[in-house]
Amino acid sequence: MANKPRDHERGAALLTVLLLVAVIAVLAGHALERMRLATRLGANSVAIDQARAFAMAAETAAMVRINAVLARDAARVTLQGDWAGKPYPLPVPGGIATATATDGGNCFNLNGLVQQSDVDTLVTRPASVEQFGRLMRLIGIPDQPAREIAAATADWIDTDNIRQADGAEDSEYSGFSPRYLPANAMMADASELRAVRGVSPAFYAKLRPWICALPVARPTRINVNTLLPEQAPLLAMLLPDTLDIGRARAVLLERPPQGFTSTVAFWQGAALKGATAGPEVQQQTAVTTQWFGLKIDVALGGTQLTQTALIDATEPPVRLVSRAWSDPS
Repeated sequence: MANKPRDHERGAALLTVLLLVAVIAVLAGHALERMRLATRLGANSVAIDQARAFAMAAETAAMVRINAVLARDAARVTLQGDWAGKPYPLPVPGGIATATATDGGNCFNLNGLVQQSDVDTLVTRPASVEQFGRLMRLIGIPDQPAREIAAATADWIDTDNIRQADGAEDSEYSGFSPRYLPANAMMADASELRAVRGVSPAFYAKLRPWICALPVARPTRINVNTLLPEQAPLLAMLLPDTLDIGRARAVLLERPPQGFTSTVAFWQGAALKGATAGPEVQQQTAVTTQWFGLKIDVALGGTQLTQTALIDATEPPVRLVSRAWSDPS
């Protein structure tokens, strides 16, 4: 007759069974958690795809509206029609998309720090470097950091490896940790400025509202009909000594309701405030707009999406140049 299992053997078997049950429970819980996460990720992906589709629909509607603004007067773009900076809501199934258009050329174009001498060569534009430094001083960045950032940004974009005074080239960046090198190409986005030597988070935060990275190696032309009084530093930076922020703001506040008919008329009015501009400076102003900026915020249930876009209005109809998505923060 077989011997009965001893008590300690029965206890060991029970412990083994309990251990197996615990392991299986943990594995099952882990599998269920992964399944729940995968389901949630799939739902989020569908919601984000929907939000992007609605953002693109709002983008199309905004471009139609911009074409209408340009059609009113091809030779002049003004703030009439209340189109600039005003949110334009577009109801969508399950949520809302809000589009806000701005004059995308009323900024300092970082890529205008260089000029294209041939297909593959970008060389520094000294006048733009001076203007960039002046803009920084006008918004409260001290003189020495302003000069260093302006020169280093030009060195970042130009295609040579010749360090200009106060600038920075390969040798400066190779000493950083981690090491990296200048792009030696035009910036795709203004946020690239954060990688330039001397640009601290505090300096970048001050600069961000005033800068852009348009896809052309030339200074932007400020539209004096759409430039807001609070954007007066962009006008004051054009002239080194004869126009401060206060007088620049006064010129913009006294702008005719229907805008200036020409840049000649604008500078005649500015001259009354003591501002005189030479031909090169006058060429950096305009009464029409070539670039429009577009921001679209989509709220769809619990999903939020922000899309930014750049629109080229050089020739009608306008065309989309770039778009990017980001979190609404």
